[in-house]
Amino acid sequence: MKLPVIRHLQKNNEPQKLESTLEVLESFCDHRSVSDEEMDVIGELISNICGALEVQKMIEDGMSERDAANSFMQKVLGSIDK
Repeated sequence: MKLPVIRHLQKNNEPQKLESTLEVLESFCDHRSVSDEEMDVIGELISNICGALEVQKMIEDGMSERDAANSFMQKVLGSIDK
């Protein structure tokens, strides 16, 4: 996950576009001919899109953009430490 990518996605795309993109990527992953390398790349894309959606939701709920991004990354880093 890359916070600059998450911020870019969150700022420049409507949630519906991001959700549609997630559906396409998830469908692509279901095909048997997808290689492990492709799966790794798609996994990274999916995690960044999900992060953008989560940050966007926090902002809609009243959190500042900076606080939302920091809160999201703290949550991610906290889950890695466990």
